[in-house]
Amino acid sequence: MKNLIITIFMLTLVACNTEKKEEKTEDHSEHQHEAKKADTKKKPLSPRTASMSNIGNNHVHIDYGSPSKRGRMIFGGLVGYGTVWATGAHKATTISFDKDVIINSVEIPAGKYGLFTIPGEEEWTIIISKDWDMHLADEYDETNDVVRVNAPVQKLEEVVESLTFEVSEISDKNGQITIKWDQTGVSFDIENQ
Repeated sequence: MKNLIITIFMLTLVACNTEKKEEKTEDHSEHQHEAKKADTKKKPLSPRTASMSNIGNNHVHIDYGSPSKRGRMIFGGLVGYGTVWATGAHKATTISFDKDVIINSVEIPAGKYGLFTIPGEEEWTIIISKDWDMHLADEYDETNDVVRVNAPVQKLEEVVESLTFEVSEISDKNGQITIKWDQTGVSFDIENQ
């Protein structure tokens, strides 16, 4: 009798383990299938990204689409000289300040603005505009400019593959914003009020 109880117990244990293994196998195969689906998703060619830093107690935030060079001629090719550019891909680039700032001797209230540029071979025009919610520079209107800054082109030694913005604190009161792509860089200064 004792042997019969042990045998029944062992058979029940084996049967339960077999069912559990079968369940686990089914769940695992479904999980792998979902992982394969996720791997096949294409990453965007111009991902939306941000650059930000504090300059003193002022949080400066730039939001932009970051296209890559991918072997293309950028300035004077993909991005034409002498025309207004959204300074990024897809939606216009935005810049936000938590506190009032001064750019090129112009006082700018805290808030969110569009950051446009007009690239040139030797000099760029940096534009801070009241307009910020648009596709590229499709609806750009010069009458909404808050300030324009002329910035000399800096030739970079190394190629920067993806459009990059940098916000740098120089002191508690002063900062600099730099735009880099390919072998071109331009910078402009901002000052806390």
